[in-house]
Amino acid sequence: MKDKNLPLDNNTHSLEELTKEANNIIESLESEKDLQNSINNYQELLRLNNIIEKKFQKKSKKISEETKQKINDITSKKNAK
Repeated sequence: MKDKNLPLDNNTHSLEELTKEANNIIESLESEKDLQNSINNYQELLRLNNIIEKKFQKKSKKISEETKQKINDITSKKNAK
């Protein structure tokens, strides 16, 4: 799915909020009897999953960059001594 298909309001939510919303949809799907509602809920779950995945990737990249910078700072201090 492309970013343009994602609802904009979900991009401001935290990973925890999005995960809770996804869990609610999963619970709804498990108890749903109407196939049409299940399809709509499943499509929403896929959109949420994509948003969560992108947020996770961004967060992971940020953590990696911060860690790399800290390692560089530590090694440069050791080399300066």
